[in-house]
Amino acid sequence: MPQALWWLIRRRPAAIFTTGGYVAIPVLLAARALGIPALLWEGNVIPGKSVRATARLASALAVSFQATCAALPARAGCLVTGTPIRDVAGIDRVAARERLGIPADARLVVIFGGSQAVRRLNDAVAAALPRLVERVHVIHVAGADGLDAATAVRARLPEELRGRYRPEAFLGEELLDALAAADLVVGRAGSSTLAEVTAFGLPMIVVPYPHAGAHQRANAAVLANAGAAELVADEAFDAGALLAAVDILQDPARHAAMVVAARSLGRPGAADAVATLLLALAERRVLPDQAAVTRLAAGAAGS
Repeated sequence: MPQALWWLIRRRPAAIFTTGGYVAIPVLLAARALGIPALLWEGNVIPGKSVRATARLASALAVSFQATCAALPARAGCLVTGTPIRDVAGIDRVAARERLGIPADARLVVIFGGSQAVRRLNDAVAAALPRLVERVHVIHVAGADGLDAATAVRARLPEELRGRYRPEAFLGEELLDALAAADLVVGRAGSSTLAEVTAFGLPMIVVPYPHAGAHQRANAAVLANAGAAELVADEAFDAGALLAAVDILQDPARHAAMVVAARSLGRPGAADAVATLLLALAERRVLPDQAAVTRLAAGAAGS
């Protein structure tokens, strides 16, 4: 606390942005004592203990899901902004497919597990792959530890089918091209993953990471309840579940309905919405209302 006071007096920030980890507590206490406004952002439906502990110290709250507001005490309002993601504007599906070498008429499934427990997804891909690539093209982010095994499985495919499977350790910025080109995504339910998938209006097979307080299951349920995703429990996700998931692509009406639902949840302008709130606090202006924040988060120009 004394160190935080010293740094804030020395730096005199106009405002503070935090995601509410426990290390934020002395900073937020010092900021409150000095009259410096702070914005706390939380990306999960169920906030963690440290976020719940720090929420009262923030001047305002920004969240990804409406249900989060009920779980957090707020001094000056809780606004739904969505999860800030990389800029997806101007990423063209046709151009993305050309860059990735995906035929225009092919169905593409993108599979990635984030940084946590990717092995469950990798095992399902390995077991299903011979049948999977007969039906669709696959981009599979297997992680550094899983790439060698995925490459070995690819080598065992018939030569004419190997080009349908692209295993990668990581994709980085190229993941946006993969999502723009995709027809279906299989992955975990981290806040950023769901934000990027819905920003592209993609149906999803979501396999929540089963630990960390079941936060991901609550995140996934939002998409599943809206009709944008099919939720498969981690312990139930295997080769059969993966092959069943791909059946969505054989049902145009079902796939189209999931696309519409996913787009309705997408907030590609979330970063602008969060920045607008932070600047309003910094400049001691009245915060925009939820309607204005919703327009910004949806990417509406001129909001």
